Amino acid sequence: MTTEEKSSAGEPAEKQIYRVHIKAPIETVWSELVKQDEVLPFFFGAVCKTPSGKLEPGEPMAMQTPNGKFTSVVGKVLEFSPPHRYVHTLKFTQMSDDPVTIEYDLKEVDGGVDFTLTTHGGVAGSQTEKSMAQGSPMIINTLKAMCETGKVPFGTRLLLGMFGLMAPFTPAACKTENWPFDRIEKL
Repeated sequence: MTTEEKSSAGEPAEKQIYRVHIKAPIETVWSELVKQDEVLPFFFGAVCKTPSGKLEPGEPMAMQTPNGKFTSVVGKVLEFSPPHRYVHTLKFTQMSDDPVTIEYDLKEVDGGVDFTLTTHGGVAGSQTEKSMAQGSPMIINTLKAMCETGKVPFGTRLLLGMFGLMAPFTPAACKTENWPFDRIEKL
């Protein structure tokens, strides 16, 4: 189930909320969500990196291509409460928009986990809001498939393959050298 609440263009969007029920133990869902130094298909094939190798409050983070050449998303961990809640800021490196706040909430229920992805603080009509609205369903549905079946859905595999073909056209603003962790900390 997907729910979105938005304001009119140019105003702060109240929030975007995406929910899915995952038929897997909470530990499986949490472990998949917070992996570092591994390709994360549900995060568009990115690898989550931090300076310390840990996700903890105050730690800057970067979502990089597997070869480390490009960084698509940067942010800072705001809350890390295993296995129920993970909150971080998010800024797309190719966009001039201000960072938004992303919350992942996991609630253990009979038969699995109710997983919620919430975006706060985006400007309605901004590139970031549009990108999150387009990407969030893929994120939650790919995470669900991976946790339930251990496999990446065919459509996601095709999308990731296309990203690989498009790599030579990645904007220079996304080069990892432009996003050192000390710069990310100041966002």
